[in-house]
Amino acid sequence: MKKILWVIFAFFAIGVGLYPLLFVLQDMSTTGLIGGKSQELVQGFWMVAFYIHIFLGGISLLVGWSQFSSKLRKRRLKLHRILGKIYVIAVSLSGLAGLYISFFADGGPIAQWGFTFLALAWLTTTTLAYISVRQGQITHHQKWMIRSYALTFAAVTLRMYIPLFLMLTDLAFIDSYRIIAWLCWVPNLLVAEWIIYKQKSLTLAAN
Repeated sequence: MKKILWVIFAFFAIGVGLYPLLFVLQDMSTTGLIGGKSQELVQGFWMVAFYIHIFLGGISLLVGWSQFSSKLRKRRLKLHRILGKIYVIAVSLSGLAGLYISFFADGGPIAQWGFTFLALAWLTTTTLAYISVRQGQITHHQKWMIRSYALTFAAVTLRMYIPLFLMLTDLAFIDSYRIIAWLCWVPNLLVAEWIIYKQKSLTLAAN
């Protein structure tokens, strides 16, 4: 079961991590998040921030999941550190860009605040993960990385919830989007805290 969950976890991380390539391979200017924006917004800095956010967010998804592989850490520590640095840089730039575009999110203040807090939490947890490893506090680093990647994974859960809400509820898209702006990351953090608690319990039991 653990291996199956790991495969599913990696599959979604890689799949959604590659999603931004669609914006290179085909014209997405009239669909999705871009299609609903005003021409003034699309032709301004918002578009630059949007591309920074999705492409570097995709990179953070692609490299981040491998950081939880104990085999990689033990056998290829140098590679683990290189990927970790790429992850921190990608999250930092994507998070800052995401913070900017969150103020223009569809759905008004409820959705905008949801994505704003997501960006702030993402930047904070990643920064604390970096600071703790620089200080040699490996246990703290691992905990903050779990929280950080749980927030990175919001890109996956957001894309899962949107079609589910459309299929299973009678809510208008914009009403669903307001809920998903919070639902895509708050439960992720709760799961992260549960994982951290379980790991702590196992460590105490082993001692």
